[in-house]
Amino acid sequence: MSAPQPELRASVTDPRPLTGEPLSLDLLNTRWIDGDVPHDLLESVEGLAVWLASTELDDRAPADERTLAALREVREALWTLMETDGASPEARDALNEYLGHGWLRRQLRTDGPGTVAEADSPAHLPAWLAAADYLHLREERPSRIRRCANASCVLYFYDVSKNGTRRWCSMAICGNRAKASRHYRRHRHGQPDA
Repeated sequence: MSAPQPELRASVTDPRPLTGEPLSLDLLNTRWIDGDVPHDLLESVEGLAVWLASTELDDRAPADERTLAALREVREALWTLMETDGASPEARDALNEYLGHGWLRRQLRTDGPGTVAEADSPAHLPAWLAAADYLHLREERPSRIRRCANASCVLYFYDVSKNGTRRWCSMAICGNRAKASRHYRRHRHGQPDA
């Protein structure tokens, strides 16, 4: 009988270009493209450990194959729902399957009433939280869930700008690329800057 493996903790900085989005979109953004090279943070348990640490879930869920499999399944369901504007019954069923693995428990703490998310297994908790977050965003302001306007970018964001006109995952990344491309096209054709 082998000894149990110590829990894997992230010791690497999160390499993704966009972090800090709501949990469901942050999960989607574990896939990104740098230049023409696709990346997937969830291709390994080590990458999972990085994601769990960046979302502050590393103390609530193990970085193991079960957690990784659950997150990949929910990510695929979310991706399909986003790309089909919710029109995929298979993706809805998959998301609903994971929503069945968790719940919110009300409790009275010393500082007053509270709510804590729980799941039937610690491995299901991050996937359940991401699925529940997606429902929350869809209930709150679904029009603010957006994909970056750069056609070669696969990142999603939740537009919290006052007027709701954010177009880019990041002005420093895709926004500046678009500006540089427009500038190049204008100058190539002899047009002055506007």
